This record gives sequence, C-alpha cells and structure tokens, in this order.
Amino acid sequence: QVQFVESGGGLVQPGGSLRLSCVASLSIFRTSTMGWYRQAPGKQRELVSTIMRSSFTNYADSVKGRFTISRDNAKNTVYLQMNSLRPEDTAVYYCNTGPPLSAYWGQGTQVTVSS
Repeated sequence: QVQFVESGGGLVQPGGSLRLSCVASLSIFRTSTMGWYRQAPGKQRELVSTIMRSSFTNYADSVKGRFTISRDNAKNTVYLQMNSLRPEDTAVYYCNTGPPLSAYWGQGTQVTVSS
C-alpha cells in the first residue's frame, strides 16, 4: 500500500523557519525520487523540490537558497527545511514521488506565513 504522511506545518511569521517531515511507504520510498509539492488557495499544485535516491536535489526557482530537501532512507522519511519564509509560501504542502503518483496524495500539512 502506498501512503504518504506529512507533518510539521504551522503558523510562522515572515522570515521564520519550519521543518516538514513526510513518512512514506517503504516499498515506494526505497525505489523512488521523492518530492515536495504545495498548493496555495485558488492555485494549482506546484512542485517545490525533489531528491533522488542518490540525494541529488532540484528546487523551484521561488525557493532556491531558502529551502533544503533531504531524505533519511533508514526512516523512509523526506524532510523540507524552510527558512526565510514569505507570505507567498503559504500553502498546503504535500509529499509524493517525483513525478507524483496522482492517486496517492496524502492529507498534506498547512503552512501559513503571516504576521
């Protein structure tokens, strides 16, 4: 069974930091590139960052230099460290494979950046 469980979101002031975590099913995690995606109100879901099994990473231009993706293969977990957060980072954040398995989106975790 494929499952993604995201956590770590919350309310933070502009300039603040959050660390998101996602535990994935072992079967999918060990063989896949993993990614973080986000969906802001009224907008389409967009790719934020991906990390390959080799730990090669890729980032959307809007988050380069501020966000860092990492993975712990022993824990089937992918992380997203978000620094220097901006109001435009407000969204529900999801993890999935890269490219995503469209039938298996989790609940996501809400990130709200506001003063």
